Amino acid sequence: MADLHDPPLPWSTRLWFAFACFFRVLFDPQFAARAWQAREAAALPPAGRREPEQLERAREGSAPPLAEAPEPAKKEPVHVPAPRATPAPPAPPAASSALQLLALLQREGRLVDFLEQDIASFGDADVGVAARMVHEGCRKALRGHAKLAPVRREDEGARVTLEAGYNPSEIKLIGNVSGSAPYRGVLRHRGWRADELSLPTPVAGHDASIIAPAEVEL
Repeated sequence: MADLHDPPLPWSTRLWFAFACFFRVLFDPQFAARAWQAREAAALPPAGRREPEQLERAREGSAPPLAEAPEPAKKEPVHVPAPRATPAPPAPPAASSALQLLALLQREGRLVDFLEQDIASFGDADVGVAARMVHEGCRKALRGHAKLAPVRREDEGARVTLEAGYNPSEIKLIGNVSGSAPYRGVLRHRGWRADELSLPTPVAGHDASIIAPAEVEL
């Protein structure tokens, strides 16, 4: 039996001990019997104030010893998974190169002027003359700064077979698409791939958003 002068247990220890005893009494019959006997022994008055009959029973061993406190269960270390690193959002595409190329097409072929012009009131002959001039200038600008090659080498109108694993970024299926590869069809457009792109280096302070500066004649 614990001495009356023993220091009291902290509240957190008593709370844990109460839960441990509860489940052990519930599932361990022998421990429950010892705890019950310890409860009866704890109800006896202190040794200096016991009645003779109670002292006799204690000497005869009728009063069972106090149950030993269960050893605290060893807590297994809790493995906390490291937080997943949130992938950084992709950087927005740089627009300066596209704006430079558009500026070249405008400078050489007046492409922006042609596209922004309302040609509904023009006759077919006038549109044809303007389109020829735009085509000539834009073709010059494009070939001077980009090297293009067809995606498919076959002639347009040829029959082709696409095996499983073809690159969908290179080939677009059109028409009645069903089932899975291999696909057999007719090449309607060979596609284009930019093998090289060479743009002029902008000078310091250049504003790429200005496709074409305004012109003032003096």
